[in-house]
Amino acid sequence: MRIFKTTLFATLLLSLSPVSLSADLATAQEAYFSGDYQKALAQWQPLAEEGMANAQFGLGLLYANGFGVPLDDGQALKWYLLAAEQGHAEAQCNLAVMHANGWGVPSSSEEAFKWYGLAAEQGVVEAQTNLANMYTGGFGTDVDKVQGFKWFMIATKLGDGMSTAGLEDVSRAMTIEEHTEANLLVTAWMKTYLNLQAGQ
Repeated sequence: MRIFKTTLFATLLLSLSPVSLSADLATAQEAYFSGDYQKALAQWQPLAEEGMANAQFGLGLLYANGFGVPLDDGQALKWYLLAAEQGHAEAQCNLAVMHANGWGVPSSSEEAFKWYGLAAEQGVVEAQTNLANMYTGGFGTDVDKVQGFKWFMIATKLGDGMSTAGLEDVSRAMTIEEHTEANLLVTAWMKTYLNLQAGQ
């Protein structure tokens, strides 16, 4: 069984003003995590159809995993894409996974690279690690050790212990100049990211 990223709704209620929408989203989230997928579906469906990215992402999770509905890659792609186009980071990451694996679409490293890149910039560690692997392996892009190092290092700094091996591998193949450039990129990205987090 495929289990897609479900660390959803970190900012679920922050940007919502109507109390009823907040309550519906909170109810859907609670239902999802308690395994009541039918209830989650009933709460998310109307909100997703109204264009709410968090609800669209929720529907994508249900369809991508076959939770409470038949597994349906077409529906998962539809809802992930709608959320991803609104900047929903986890939806972007899961959309990249679908493109990388050819689930519901022809496999495309280029599309996976695009969506991983967008999610990585927003701090999704899984996307950062996958993006680093794409840079170091030349999947969907040219080989770029500096960018590979950058994203492995950022993912490591954000708590992904699995990135350490990739970081060590690419580091051994880099020049001093490449290390210097990569470390400057890491420092700049982390400063911007931490400032954005502090401002939320």
